[in-house]
Amino acid sequence: MIRNIVFDIGNVLAEFSWREHLARFGFTGEKAERIGKAMMLNPTWNELDRGVWSREELLQSFIKEAPDLEQEIRLVFSDLSTIVRKFPKSDSWVQSLKDRGYHVYYLSNYSSHVRKDTEKELTFMKLMDGGIMSYEVQLIKPDLAIYQTLMARYDLQPEECVFLDDTVRNVEAAQELGIAGIVVTSQEQAKKELETLL
Repeated sequence: MIRNIVFDIGNVLAEFSWREHLARFGFTGEKAERIGKAMMLNPTWNELDRGVWSREELLQSFIKEAPDLEQEIRLVFSDLSTIVRKFPKSDSWVQSLKDRGYHVYYLSNYSSHVRKDTEKELTFMKLMDGGIMSYEVQLIKPDLAIYQTLMARYDLQPEECVFLDDTVRNVEAAQELGIAGIVVTSQEQAKKELETLL
């Protein structure tokens, strides 16, 4: 029986809207794509979420990918407040599950830099019973240890949990531990699949 619902945040409860974020600074088209490749699509972004590297180490790794865009990269990284946008129905979805007696948690690859700048968008977190952001434990999905840390911290049984994430590999990792999984392509699709499990 499912008792606990575990949500990823990015592209599940909130949109990772990096192109819109770049457009806010006036960067569109080819320049935006180059900045995105150097930053958000760079494997170093995972290290941002892991929370081990310093801000300057991260910046240097981004800049190495596009040295001629150093000024633009530093500007984009100076204020990340528009890089995440909450989906309109996220709060009500979480609240409706709570009202039905389910425990709700988050498990997200998320950095301290982004959390600080986007806190106003994360109102659904206040409705939840707890959770882990990757930077807090210096682990990132799909490392099995981050799922195990969540299970241990809240005394959860894998067979009583379902995990929703937009990345197939992250869902597969949860399933390896006996957690039911849903790969999210949209909130409507995820809601329907979730209801079949509850």
